[in-house]
Amino acid sequence: MKKPLLLLLFIPLLSFGQVLGDMKNGIDDKFSSLSDGPYVFIKRNRLIEKMIVNGKVVSKTLSKKKYDRKYYSDKATFKGVEKIAALSDIHGQYDLVIELLKNNKIIDKALNWNFGSGHLVIVGDVFDRGGKVNELLWLIYKLEIQAKNKGGRLHFLLGNHEYMVLQKDLRYIANKYKLSSQLLNLDYSELYSDKTIIGRWLRSKSTIIKINDNVFVHGGVSKEFIDKNGVDLEKLNTMMREHIDTPKKRMKSLGYYDLYYGPKGLIWYRGYFQKYGDLKEVDISRILKLLDSKHIVVGHTSEKEVVQLYNNKIFAVDSSIKRGEYGEILIIKNKRFFKGTLGGKLIELPNP
Repeated sequence: MKKPLLLLLFIPLLSFGQVLGDMKNGIDDKFSSLSDGPYVFIKRNRLIEKMIVNGKVVSKTLSKKKYDRKYYSDKATFKGVEKIAALSDIHGQYDLVIELLKNNKIIDKALNWNFGSGHLVIVGDVFDRGGKVNELLWLIYKLEIQAKNKGGRLHFLLGNHEYMVLQKDLRYIANKYKLSSQLLNLDYSELYSDKTIIGRWLRSKSTIIKINDNVFVHGGVSKEFIDKNGVDLEKLNTMMREHIDTPKKRMKSLGYYDLYYGPKGLIWYRGYFQKYGDLKEVDISRILKLLDSKHIVVGHTSEKEVVQLYNNKIFAVDSSIKRGEYGEILIIKNKRFFKGTLGGKLIELPNP
């Protein structure tokens, strides 16, 4: 017996409707557990905060006085600092970083500054890979203010992943931030544009600094870079800042890209490590002499722990925090170098 034509048409319509419903539920499920933010946008004379709460965007207008809208670059050289701590490549691993900073008495249980007049240096790469980048940025923002009020300093140096995000290279962002971008209807790099609080703050940051006789930089300082650009740290930082918003294609056409962001540049260089280069100690000594420094502290190249190279001339502080399992921090006190373990144990590094 033949089925009525109307019934035959109705069956596929029901199936199609069910598919649409399943698709909609799938999309809703994808966002339902997502929470992110805040992202604070500057719109004329207003501050607009946007949060994602359980997959829903919540917006509100903030007081104009809530955040500064102008950020000024700090100087590049500091002297007479009694204690210094440094870590790098934390890549969105908020919980592990909190544990490391607490146990090494850099922050207290309430996540406030606890390092007095000391200087904490984050040697680049807060962005990408992990899922709590924004939380880390706001923590660093807060601690920077608290440190200065206590006579100390927090220095957040820009690494290659900061420059990548600001220059719209989004290869390494976590899936969470792809979803956030969809919900906010903005490209991820726009969440940190110069029309946002954190974006403006980031654009004031340095790439290389010197504290006492220690130079801090994400990748390293190569002889080739010094030969082309000199060793005036203020000038180098200004040069790097000026090109944060220059498109990669434009920089390449002007010959700037390889000069600033190439493999011999400050944020990509790996030449201090044997697996990437063949520098001898005499080469390192020449670089240090040009920098008028005794040590260089770098991140970027992952090790299992904080290590010293070339008889304490180079300290590598990328201890693979990005993996979310373990991490260490370099502590410098009275010209003695220690590594602070995740549990807070201080281990003095051999001093030749």
